[in-house]
Amino acid sequence: MDWKIVLDLLVSVLLIATIGYAVMLNQRLTQLRKNRDDMAKIIVSFNEATVRAESSIPKLKKAAEDSGAALQERVEKAQSLRDDLAFMIERADTMANRLENAVKTARTDVRPQVTAQVRQGGGMAPPPMAAPAPQGARAATVAAAASAEMEFDDRSEAERELLRALQSMR
Repeated sequence: MDWKIVLDLLVSVLLIATIGYAVMLNQRLTQLRKNRDDMAKIIVSFNEATVRAESSIPKLKKAAEDSGAALQERVEKAQSLRDDLAFMIERADTMANRLENAVKTARTDVRPQVTAQVRQGGGMAPPPMAAPAPQGARAATVAAAASAEMEFDDRSEAERELLRALQSMR
């Protein structure tokens, strides 16, 4: 065989491969042109969404600042109330201790007198609470009540109500 024929056959095969590749490339370019229109629509909608998001950022910032300020006010108010309640609890504990000590003092002063009455009378003694308190215990109770009344002036309304309730339980 002649080398010219071999060379012509080789060029023909390469031309057929090139034509096949060109047809395939043409189809892909056609698809790309179709997708380019779709891509342009997607880009336009993305830009619109970006503009809307950018315009809503200041509104979100303002809402966050307003919420933060309102929350800060509530936190400060809650801390103030917590401090007031802690103070009132401390004062109530102090008053309860004073009342407990006054009751203990009154009971210890009353018991010897009731025991003496039982020995002298030989009968049943009235319950310790029903027995009249000695003068010293009464004076201590009256003094405690007077000091509690004097302390009413510099207390809040809730403390005054608490003290009135404690005094009414006597």
